[in-house]
Amino acid sequence: MSWNEPGEKNKDPWSGRDKQQGPPDLDEALKSFQEKISNIFGGKSGNGGDGGGNGIINKTPGSFGIGLLAGIGLLVWGLSGIYIIDEGNRGVILRFGKYIETTQPGPHWRLPAPIDELLIVNVEQQRFIEVGYRSGGGQGTSGSVPREALMLTRDENIVDVRLAVQYTIKDAKNFLFSLKDPSDTLKQAIESAQRAVVGQHAMDFLLTEGRSQVGAKIEKDIQTIMDSYQSGIRVTSVNLQDAQPPEQVQGAFEDAIKAREDEQRLKNEAETYSNEVIPKARGAAARLTQEAEGYKAKTVAEAEGNASRFSQLLTEYEKAPEVTRKRLYIDAMEIVLSNSEKVLVDVKNGNNLLYLPLDKLSGGSARQINPGARPVYITPTQDSTSQQKQPIRSSSREGRGR
Repeated sequence: MSWNEPGEKNKDPWSGRDKQQGPPDLDEALKSFQEKISNIFGGKSGNGGDGGGNGIINKTPGSFGIGLLAGIGLLVWGLSGIYIIDEGNRGVILRFGKYIETTQPGPHWRLPAPIDELLIVNVEQQRFIEVGYRSGGGQGTSGSVPREALMLTRDENIVDVRLAVQYTIKDAKNFLFSLKDPSDTLKQAIESAQRAVVGQHAMDFLLTEGRSQVGAKIEKDIQTIMDSYQSGIRVTSVNLQDAQPPEQVQGAFEDAIKAREDEQRLKNEAETYSNEVIPKARGAAARLTQEAEGYKAKTVAEAEGNASRFSQLLTEYEKAPEVTRKRLYIDAMEIVLSNSEKVLVDVKNGNNLLYLPLDKLSGGSARQINPGARPVYITPTQDSTSQQKQPIRSSSREGRGR
């Protein structure tokens, strides 16, 4: 008989399964989940509890658990606003994108995300920018960038200038918000200041002694430009890495530089020789001048002395002419005889000569004093006022006198 014949009941083989193994009810599943949550946080079911046996869950303890979870979550969210700024950095706080403050190194607290946003800026880092060249792998300059390096000087020459600029951040707020691209703005300011300063000087000045002055002037102008933009950048150094003529004319400029060096060397040598000769010449001139002045003083003094002596003699002669003449004669003879070895005296009214061997009488001292002395002949006269010297012409008279 089939299971669905008329008059037969409960002959469906799946009738019991329909009641026992049907899909669970959604309300029952929710109730079961709420019951487990209530049990976790201290809740009880309605069977035998305070709920009166009507199967309704007591929701007061469960609400307390949810509040506790919310409090813990709020606490964790608040603690996430604690932050620490390291030394050398600055913290910039933004609230919904608007600047609020700049914090110094140390621990701080801000409203957690997404209300506040923290930006950290390193203000002590030395940043580096190259203009006119690009370094490669720490091996120095790898090559020039003509668009940045080539510029005109005051004397209308083209020079290749390469700069290395170092800078730091002095104001984190201005650095972040005043300029769209601070690095690009700084590079353009460097090029502008560089061309302005180079255009004020001649090429020889840039290639020789003017490098340090040009670098200092460029640094000052760059800082002035960046301060006018409120960029928050401090330029710490500007190094003129290289300044040279373009490669096409570099050989000619090297020859010109060598010629200038030779010119300077020759000038230095000439100055050295001049410094050596001029003092000697001045010393010799001073010596000759002093000798001439000494000779002049000596001659004038002797002349004045002789004039004074003759004046005194004239005075005495006017007082006693005879005595003065004799005295002058005696003084003259003393001078003459002091240089002679032999004296021959012609005796008055006699034919013999009187010979005086002064060298033997003085013990040979006269010859030692004046070995080249010659004999002196003295002839007395009648009048002492008309004294005459008559030398003996024949040497035989000397023998007769002996």
